[in-house]
Amino acid sequence: MRILVLSGSPKREHSDTLCVTRAFLDGMKEAARQEIHILHVIDKHIEPCTGCFSCMRNGGTCVHEDDMRQILEEILASDLLIWSFPLYCYGMPAPLKALLDRTLPLSSMAMQKVGDRYEHVGQADFSRLRYLMICGCGFPNSKQNFEPAVAQFKLCFPGNRTILTVPESPMFNAPEAAVVTVPRLALVKQAGKQYAETGGIDAALLAEICSPMIPEEQYAAIVNGGI
Repeated sequence: MRILVLSGSPKREHSDTLCVTRAFLDGMKEAARQEIHILHVIDKHIEPCTGCFSCMRNGGTCVHEDDMRQILEEILASDLLIWSFPLYCYGMPAPLKALLDRTLPLSSMAMQKVGDRYEHVGQADFSRLRYLMICGCGFPNSKQNFEPAVAQFKLCFPGNRTILTVPESPMFNAPEAAVVTVPRLALVKQAGKQYAETGGIDAALLAEICSPMIPEEQYAAIVNGGI
């Protein structure tokens, strides 16, 4: 499987969320050979979308001549697109959001009704693409934190998608937290293997991965104690 990881963290290799993503990829590699490219979006030149819609009218060519052209080619050549990012203001970090905005050339101005909503008709065939969102959060609770990012992801990718939201993610880069992070990453690895073998993740396993690793009050106290 060709896997493109769009890593949205400005911390690059030191990203807390990328620790989770790498564990998931390790599980996928246990199931079968994978061709993986991790792209650190912060290192790419991606101009913000100007909303001119030129790309939607002229066959998918954007007015900007930047790294996004090559990224779109790689997206279309992939089988699985992993959006790996920390939660920033209840959404994606700005560089990754700019990349998402610039996927507009994949769509045309034409609209079609799908279910109870309208969608743009694609200018390229990416029907085989599967989408995975892995999002880490510095808060101890998943509730009232991930919902906006999850809603956006579901609307942007209504089919073939899987979502992992992981609270307390800064602990993955804290060696003293290994007693809880190592077992959690083992579960993520198990999920990656399961995903590669079946195309999905068991609901119980997914719920365990997305739950706090230590009690919320304890985590908050640790964070507040270090301020």
